[in-house]
Amino acid sequence: MKEQNDTRVTIRVDRDLKERAETLLERMGLNMSTAVNIFLRKTVDESAIPFPVSVKTSFIGYGLTVNDISKSFTAAVREDVAEYRDNGFPVAKYDGEKRKAYLEAPDGTREYINGYFQISTGPSKVYASC
Repeated sequence: MKEQNDTRVTIRVDRDLKERAETLLERMGLNMSTAVNIFLRKTVDESAIPFPVSVKTSFIGYGLTVNDISKSFTAAVREDVAEYRDNGFPVAKYDGEKRKAYLEAPDGTREYINGYFQISTGPSKVYASC
Protein backbone atom coordinates (compact mmCIF):
# COMPACT_ATOMS: atom_id res chain seq x y z
CA MET A 1 0.00 0.00 0.00
CA LYS A 2 1.29 3.47 -0.96
CA GLU A 3 2.22 5.68 1.97
CA GLN A 4 0.45 9.06 2.03
CA ASN A 5 2.67 12.09 2.11
CA ASP A 6 -0.09 14.52 3.15
CA THR A 7 0.36 17.22 5.71
CA ARG A 8 -2.18 19.58 7.29
CA VAL A 9 -2.01 23.31 6.56
CA THR A 10 -4.03 25.73 8.69
CA ILE A 11 -4.70 29.28 7.51
CA ARG A 12 -6.85 32.16 8.72
CA VAL A 13 -9.22 33.72 6.22
CA ASP A 14 -12.20 36.07 6.40
CA ARG A 15 -15.40 34.05 6.99
CA ASP A 16 -17.31 35.75 4.13
CA LEU A 17 -14.44 35.15 1.70
CA LYS A 18 -14.27 31.48 2.72
CA GLU A 19 -18.02 30.99 2.24
CA ARG A 20 -18.04 32.73 -1.15
CA ALA A 21 -15.01 30.71 -2.28
CA GLU A 22 -16.59 27.44 -1.14
CA THR A 23 -19.80 28.27 -3.03
CA LEU A 24 -17.87 29.02 -6.21
CA LEU A 25 -15.59 26.00 -5.87
CA GLU A 26 -18.57 23.71 -5.27
CA ARG A 27 -20.10 24.90 -8.57
CA MET A 28 -16.77 23.99 -10.19
CA GLY A 29 -16.81 20.54 -8.59
CA LEU A 30 -13.90 21.33 -6.27
CA ASN A 31 -13.41 21.65 -2.54
CA MET A 32 -11.15 24.10 -0.72
CA SER A 33 -8.37 21.54 -0.22
CA THR A 34 -8.22 20.70 -3.93
CA ALA A 35 -8.25 24.38 -4.89
CA VAL A 36 -5.37 25.18 -2.51
CA ASN A 37 -3.44 22.17 -3.83
CA ILE A 38 -3.95 23.40 -7.41
CA PHE A 39 -2.69 26.85 -6.41
CA LEU A 40 0.39 25.43 -4.63
CA ARG A 41 1.28 23.05 -7.51
CA LYS A 42 0.95 25.85 -10.06
CA THR A 43 3.08 28.12 -7.86
CA VAL A 44 5.82 25.49 -7.63
CA ASP A 45 5.62 24.64 -11.36
CA GLU A 46 5.99 28.30 -12.35
CA SER A 47 8.37 29.24 -9.52
CA ALA A 48 6.09 32.24 -8.95
CA ILE A 49 2.60 33.16 -7.88
CA PRO A 50 0.57 32.20 -10.97
CA PHE A 51 -1.13 35.61 -11.37
CA PRO A 52 -0.03 39.25 -11.10
CA VAL A 53 0.23 40.61 -7.57
CA SER A 54 0.72 44.34 -7.20
CA VAL A 55 -0.21 47.09 -4.80
CA LYS A 56 -1.36 49.05 -7.84
CA THR A 57 -3.32 46.22 -9.46
CA SER A 58 -6.88 47.30 -10.13
CA PHE A 59 -9.87 45.08 -9.60
CA ILE A 60 -11.31 46.45 -12.87
CA GLY A 61 -8.86 44.79 -15.23
CA TYR A 62 -6.80 41.68 -14.71
CA GLY A 63 -3.22 42.72 -14.12
CA LEU A 64 -3.79 46.37 -15.06
CA THR A 65 -2.45 49.14 -12.89
CA VAL A 66 -4.40 52.30 -12.13
CA ASN A 67 -2.00 54.11 -14.47
CA ASP A 68 -2.71 51.61 -17.30
CA ILE A 69 -6.45 52.12 -16.90
CA SER A 70 -6.07 55.90 -16.74
CA LYS A 71 -4.00 55.95 -19.96
CA SER A 72 -6.49 53.68 -21.75
CA PHE A 73 -9.42 55.79 -20.60
CA THR A 74 -7.74 59.04 -21.72
CA ALA A 75 -6.93 57.56 -25.14
CA ALA A 76 -10.51 56.31 -25.56
CA VAL A 77 -11.95 59.72 -24.67
CA ARG A 78 -9.59 61.45 -27.12
CA GLU A 79 -10.65 59.04 -29.88
CA ASP A 80 -14.33 59.65 -29.15
CA VAL A 81 -13.87 63.44 -29.09
CA ALA A 82 -12.06 63.32 -32.43
CA GLU A 83 -14.80 61.10 -33.93
CA TYR A 84 -17.54 63.44 -32.69
CA ARG A 85 -15.71 66.46 -34.07
CA ASP A 86 -15.08 64.71 -37.40
CA ASN A 87 -18.79 63.88 -37.66
CA GLY A 88 -19.83 67.51 -37.05
CA PHE A 89 -21.02 67.13 -33.46
CA PRO A 90 -20.22 69.64 -30.70
CA VAL A 91 -17.89 68.47 -27.93
CA ALA A 92 -18.44 69.22 -24.23
CA LYS A 93 -15.37 70.81 -22.59
CA TYR A 94 -14.46 72.75 -19.47
CA ASP A 95 -12.77 76.16 -19.29
CA GLY A 96 -10.61 76.11 -16.16
CA GLU A 97 -10.04 79.87 -16.14
CA LYS A 98 -13.74 80.75 -16.38
CA ARG A 99 -14.69 77.66 -14.39
CA LYS A 100 -17.50 76.94 -16.81
CA ALA A 101 -18.46 74.14 -19.13
CA TYR A 102 -19.01 74.84 -22.81
CA LEU A 103 -19.86 73.16 -26.07
CA GLU A 104 -17.24 73.54 -28.75
CA ALA A 105 -18.56 73.34 -32.31
CA PRO A 106 -16.44 71.76 -35.05
CA ASP A 107 -15.59 75.29 -36.28
CA GLY A 108 -14.11 76.12 -32.84
CA THR A 109 -16.87 78.41 -31.60
CA ARG A 110 -17.84 78.01 -27.96
CA GLU A 111 -21.23 78.13 -26.29
CA TYR A 112 -20.88 78.46 -22.52
CA ILE A 113 -23.43 76.57 -20.47
CA ASN A 114 -25.12 77.59 -17.24
CA GLY A 115 -27.01 74.93 -15.31
CA TYR A 116 -28.03 71.72 -17.06
CA PHE A 117 -27.68 71.02 -20.75
CA GLN A 118 -28.65 68.16 -22.99
CA ILE A 119 -26.79 66.83 -25.99
CA SER A 120 -28.72 64.56 -28.29
CA THR A 121 -26.44 62.39 -30.44
CA GLY A 122 -28.87 59.77 -31.53
CA PRO A 123 -30.58 57.10 -29.46
CA SER A 124 -28.78 58.10 -26.26
CA LYS A 125 -28.57 61.48 -24.57
CA VAL A 126 -25.89 62.93 -22.33
CA TYR A 127 -26.79 65.14 -19.38
CA ALA A 128 -24.24 67.17 -17.51
CA SER A 129 -24.44 69.54 -14.58
CA CYS A 130 -22.38 72.71 -14.43
